[in-house]
Amino acid sequence: MSFSDDLARHLEKNRITRRQALWLLGAGAAGAATVSLQGCATSPVTGESILVGMTEAQEREIDAQVSPHQFSQDLGAIQDAAVNGYVVELGRTLHALSHRPGMPYSYRVLNANYVNAYTFPGGAMGVTRGILTELDDEAELAALLGHELGHVNARHAAQRQGQSLLAQAIVAGVNVAAQESRWADVISLGSVIGASALLASYSRDNEREADALGQEYLVRAGYPASGMTRLHQLLVDQEKAAPGLLETMFSSHPMSAERRDSARHLAETRYAKSAAASPRRERFMDRTASLRRLKPTIDDCKQGESAMAGKRLTDAQSRFTSAIRRTPGDYAANLRMAQCLHAMGREREALGYAQAAQRIYPQEAQAHKLHGVLALGLRDPGAAFGALDAFDRLLPGDPGVIFLKGVALEGMGERARAARQYHGYLQLTQQGDAAQHAFERLKSWGYLR
Repeated sequence: MSFSDDLARHLEKNRITRRQALWLLGAGAAGAATVSLQGCATSPVTGESILVGMTEAQEREIDAQVSPHQFSQDLGAIQDAAVNGYVVELGRTLHALSHRPGMPYSYRVLNANYVNAYTFPGGAMGVTRGILTELDDEAELAALLGHELGHVNARHAAQRQGQSLLAQAIVAGVNVAAQESRWADVISLGSVIGASALLASYSRDNEREADALGQEYLVRAGYPASGMTRLHQLLVDQEKAAPGLLETMFSSHPMSAERRDSARHLAETRYAKSAAASPRRERFMDRTASLRRLKPTIDDCKQGESAMAGKRLTDAQSRFTSAIRRTPGDYAANLRMAQCLHAMGREREALGYAQAAQRIYPQEAQAHKLHGVLALGLRDPGAAFGALDAFDRLLPGDPGVIFLKGVALEGMGERARAARQYHGYLQLTQQGDAAQHAFERLKSWGYLR
């Protein structure tokens, strides 16, 4: 079948919704994992029959497809091998004691500044530096990881419809502050929905069960059950102090006080003997010291992100300036400054910070994407294509980047190569200004009759 016939056949189909377009991004590579299989399975935790929407193979496939995009949205793993290794070590201790020790668990501390921890159905887990610097001891960290392990072990994600999970959790597009962009339709596809949508879907019963399992696992590992109580208390205190900044695994069901009280009851009754166990505070402080030294920088970034969300861009810039002054080589601070300046229309200044972020952490994709978007705005399509192509090599499968590579190639006069990018984009979505632009270019260039 010719290029033209293939595209024409695709465009003749019914137009698809954005949710379906997101689903198709996962479907294109997942093979058997794209079929939503609904049926009964045995709960690894209770031994009872549960209704699931995906197989264990699909759980693993979702991790492979989706988690790299979400972890990159959260600015990648921190460049601190010792701290990452510490969290991996603790995670392995805990999951070996869980109900599903054979899942492909993985752990990393992310450069994200907000307070959060999340996991994908196969056990790919992220802990933000924003929450790790708020914890007080290893028992609290074990409770945090244990809660996330609880979701995996109880197969909470699998108990939802598999297709619905992918449609909500796939992360794609161009996540930059460009509300006035002609391509806002494409940019909106890249909003950070992966983890938040995944967590928001959990029911209150799911959250309670994850708490109970997490508390069980941390006690099995030799920690006091009060670690879960203190974790919940920390989140209650955070919510009271700065409710607008709190984005956690608990925020979608604001009942932290209730859950804290339940954890306290279990600690004082079923797990009363664990009270004599050490919370291992000294070990936690030693192993996280290098990251905790960055807490003022992280707090500045957190406040800056909150100001950006409230469109207080001057305040945000001031916070990011402070963060960079404290830690010039901080990837997150430089990238956020670039995004802030871009939102202010100061593309040339923004580009300098994006390039600084690229130099600081060349293996992380987001700075390359932002560089590409800024270069397009500055009418430098060659530089834009180079940066976007670097992103694509690091993190393939982002439809927004496919489209923007087409825009860059078009600006370079490379019609045939641009047409291939536009065709690839239209295979993923056929709605919005970007899809219309791609279609019109292909038609005017003679690729469509």
